[in-house]
Amino acid sequence: MYVVFRRKTIVYILSGILVLFMGAVIISGMTANRAVMTNADVNWGLSFNSADGIPTGNASAEKLKEYDAYYTGDTGEKKIYLTFDAGYENGYTEKILDVLKKHEVKGTFFLVGNFLETSPEIVKRMAEEGHTVGNHTMTHPDMSAISDMESFKKEIGGVEELYKKITGKDMLKIYRPPQGKYSEDNLRMAQEMGYKTIFWSLAYVDWYNDNQPTREQAFDKLIPRIHNGAVVLLHSTSKTNCEILDELLTKWEDMGYIISPITELVEQ
Repeated sequence: MYVVFRRKTIVYILSGILVLFMGAVIISGMTANRAVMTNADVNWGLSFNSADGIPTGNASAEKLKEYDAYYTGDTGEKKIYLTFDAGYENGYTEKILDVLKKHEVKGTFFLVGNFLETSPEIVKRMAEEGHTVGNHTMTHPDMSAISDMESFKKEIGGVEELYKKITGKDMLKIYRPPQGKYSEDNLRMAQEMGYKTIFWSLAYVDWYNDNQPTREQAFDKLIPRIHNGAVVLLHSTSKTNCEILDELLTKWEDMGYIISPITELVEQ
């Protein structure tokens, strides 16, 4: 009788443990599903903790490539893709273009509609000097909040029309979501329009006009974290970027990096 009771007790205990385990698995699965739903609309983010110095994005390069999206180039090559975001002209872009010309570097400028409307001569100069102008939307909205193709096309198409009017040429179909806010639906809609979405693998806080980083703060971020295949995001509205760009490019070149046009990335 004692043995039977003991066996039953063991069975009850094991059954209880199994129930608790299964409950934990179910809860974990529900949490994971919620995380996926929460992350359906996300901000692009990076983690700099890998041993090889290549940052990890909150979406893998493999996953992004399913939607013709990128955040790095070939990490086996010492190449850098230099990009600038610009919602408006702040008096620094032509000086930046002068430095790029000095270093014989071709950059990419992701422009908002306002920049094209107010600074067409600078846009024309970008095109004439062989730089790439990318699509940063007409009004710089949170694109992850846009779920219908008509609204998406309006934001993208407006920039296309302005660029064609200014330069007489069609834009290269590359797009950067404002503030890095995106959803899988956005990536899919951009892809359906023939666009490649370009995120970044190196950036720093350079966009506050009244709180610009010092030269030292900029170099502390931009030198140690440079890596093979880096897509670098700078803002052309930044006074600091304008002042340090010549020295920054020289430092990267001395480290053995080649600054390549974005066309090499999207045509891989």
